[in-house]
Amino acid sequence: MPKATVVDMTGKKVGEVDLSDAIFGIEPNVSVVHEAVKNHLANCRQGTQSALTRAEVSGGGIKPWRQKGTGRARQGSTRAPQWTHGGVVFAPKPRDYSYTLNKKVKRLALKSALSAKAAEGNVIVVDGLNLDAVKTKNMAAFLGAVESKKAVLVTNEVNENVVLSARNIPGVVTTTAKLLSVYDIVNANQFIVDKAALAVIEEVFA
Repeated sequence: MPKATVVDMTGKKVGEVDLSDAIFGIEPNVSVVHEAVKNHLANCRQGTQSALTRAEVSGGGIKPWRQKGTGRARQGSTRAPQWTHGGVVFAPKPRDYSYTLNKKVKRLALKSALSAKAAEGNVIVVDGLNLDAVKTKNMAAFLGAVESKKAVLVTNEVNENVVLSARNIPGVVTTTAKLLSVYDIVNANQFIVDKAALAVIEEVFA
């Protein structure tokens, strides 16, 4: 059974906790994690790129010179793709890049990502992940104490003090136990979770 270190908000080790085998102890499926990350990045794309085809650029209505006898290559329009100010061949148009993954695939990817973090020893459980006030300095001090520069912080519910204190720290992402992202977990070096949030994760995703 995988284990994780339990620390307090000063970064001091206060114990250990057993992690669920069903979530943190499976054999990671790399291909499924790759699919989940690819899906996340595709869903993040705005898809707003756009360019004009030769039918849409202005001008070029007249044939620039006669077909034969000039010694030059035949041309039908000054807005053909090979001309300066001409249209774009196969011009990109706004489109939706998003697609959905099966629920079972997403769940397996999440368990695989969490199991990989647990196997690396990069799951840190906090006995009460909370701050008395919005203070980035205090959050940075905590992350420094647990030697974490790029982490995902998981709380049970939205904790405004934690969210606002961490949002200006590069590489740090905050989320809740029921809104875990495979991309955020894979992209982070440490998975730092509140003890109450860990119980929710083990209950919801088991």
